Amino acid sequence: MQLLPVPVRRFAAWCAVLLLAAGVGYLGVRLCVELRTAVVPALLALLGTALLRPLYRRLVAARVQRSLAAGLTCVAVVAVAGGAVYIVVAALVDSGDQIVASLRTAARDLADHFGAAGTSLDDLASNARELLGKFGGTAASGVISGVSVVGETVAMAVLALLLVFFFLRDSDRAVGTVRALVPHSGGDMVEAMARRAFGAVEGFMRGTTIIALIDAVCITVGLLVLRVPGALGLGALVFVGAYIPYLGAFISGAVAVLVALADRGFVIALWALGVVVAVQLLEGHVLQPVVQSRTVRMHPAVVLLALTAGASVAGILGMLLAVPLTAAGVGIVHEVQNRYAETGPAAGTADS
Repeated sequence: MQLLPVPVRRFAAWCAVLLLAAGVGYLGVRLCVELRTAVVPALLALLGTALLRPLYRRLVAARVQRSLAAGLTCVAVVAVAGGAVYIVVAALVDSGDQIVASLRTAARDLADHFGAAGTSLDDLASNARELLGKFGGTAASGVISGVSVVGETVAMAVLALLLVFFFLRDSDRAVGTVRALVPHSGGDMVEAMARRAFGAVEGFMRGTTIIALIDAVCITVGLLVLRVPGALGLGALVFVGAYIPYLGAFISGAVAVLVALADRGFVIALWALGVVVAVQLLEGHVLQPVVQSRTVRMHPAVVLLALTAGASVAGILGMLLAVPLTAAGVGIVHEVQNRYAETGPAAGTADS
């Protein structure tokens, strides 16, 4: 090795470090995939804890006992989430046929103007309900497989809810637990990184929920004013899609415009497009800077890469978890950079 030039040795060392990090990361991902029934509820519980902790703090500040406060918070989230799911599903079921029919009409209109491309869209729209039926039939086929899928999903949901309860109730012990897992000299550093990561996830979840609600309300009101059919279902789709940055907004907005084009004509479709674009501009230039100004703001390229990686690992669930986990990682990196920026000049002065 001494015969090699110094730049070559440094390059080899960096390659070894990168390969080792990639290997450890790959093994970590594979292990998480194998243990997904435990890892997924834990990650969902962390996201839920980050979103619900302000409510838990208010209850504790009102002198409610910690276990009771955590239990009341879990009951509240079950009631709110159950009601929201019921409203969303009911809206989509009530307007699903209308939306699919509108998409088919829009596809035929496009086929008349654009030929083969429109015909492909028409085929996709006409087969949408058949594909959904096949998916549902596949999920329900076989008593053993159907019961297994449903049982696994219910078990993970219950486990996630129980973990939210324990995470909320024992959150005051988290610092002590983190410090107990690392050497004494690195306790301050690890605690600071953990706080920064959880703060980034907490801000992301709270901000995304607020922005998703505002987007859904604004677009739903706009579609109702334009008398676009299925406005409530499209608004529900906008709310759910907001948790997948960029991609979700694009898909839900495109569906709304196509439905408006099919049932209300070209002019109303342009107005619907204007509503969607206006809401997205409001989100990008006002809501995002104001609501998430105190959280980690990531470059769009980083978000898109995180979404792609999450989708390749765990599909839709991976896309939902990728961005908050990446926000936590970016928060840790920023904390390390800030600490080294603070200690760097001091160390240099001491050496001199």
